[in-house]
Amino acid sequence: MKWAEISVHTTQEAVEPVSHILHEAGAGGVVIEDKADFFKERKPVFGELFELSESDYPEQGVLLKAYLPVNSFLGDAVEEIRQSVIRLADFGIETGSGIVTLNEVDEEEWATAWKKYYKPVKVGASITIAPSWENYRAVQENEIVVELDPGMAFGTGTHPTTVLCIQALEKHMKQGRRVLDVGTGSGVLAVTAAKLGAGSVDAVDLDEVAVKAAAENVTHNNVAHTVSVRQADLLAESNGTYDLIAANILAEVITTMSKDAWNALQPGGLFITSGIIQAKKELVRQALHEAGFRILETTEMEDWVSFIAEKTEAE
Repeated sequence: MKWAEISVHTTQEAVEPVSHILHEAGAGGVVIEDKADFFKERKPVFGELFELSESDYPEQGVLLKAYLPVNSFLGDAVEEIRQSVIRLADFGIETGSGIVTLNEVDEEEWATAWKKYYKPVKVGASITIAPSWENYRAVQENEIVVELDPGMAFGTGTHPTTVLCIQALEKHMKQGRRVLDVGTGSGVLAVTAAKLGAGSVDAVDLDEVAVKAAAENVTHNNVAHTVSVRQADLLAESNGTYDLIAANILAEVITTMSKDAWNALQPGGLFITSGIIQAKKELVRQALHEAGFRILETTEMEDWVSFIAEKTEAE
């Protein structure tokens, strides 16, 4: 499928109204390229590597980009965008040049353009998440590299919720443990667990796209002998099976599955949960307690919370 890239060169003052115009024209989202962002000071929180190119930004002003399908209505839509930008002056909004340009973009090119911004990131004491196309190699002793291509699945491995889970796995993984990765997404936690010494990992997800992406990442990281990926209900038929369960999913899902997680664990097993926004922290804590877990650790990063809970010996 062919897409049209609509670009509007304007001012910082006009970013919001021009974005609204593009949304009204049918764009699902807007890309904002502001030269001021290039000069913005960035402090790495998780060991991020920033590699920005000045050539990706306009020499002055702001460039807004949106995408519309190439069809018989495209010409009218572009002209309406032009006229709407011009009319902003009637409301006292300075739009700069306000030039609207049109370029055709191949869908495959558009779908993979984000990759140039995805770089290797050290997310734990020994774990580095690297894009599979970067050919990154470990530069430190005992560094573990997890190569990832999330594809259309959720999870590049660098979001705070995933980082919290990876750091918990790093701390609590023991050789030979049986692990369940619930809602595996891109498979980043499953691959990490395997590389940290898990004896076996079951990676499950309800989403067919996620299962495909996870399976590819498992193969690419040479851990298919340890990790099994399948499309399945989150905790179906797994009573007393696992030593550790990792679940980086919504707080509401964690609360409903806490008792099933208890049943799926061996006595002394660990339940690592993340994906919990601060406002839902106590809700999840209460659900874990009611299921019978003892909370060993609570860690936080930005607005996100992670619990490490233990299935105590006595039920």
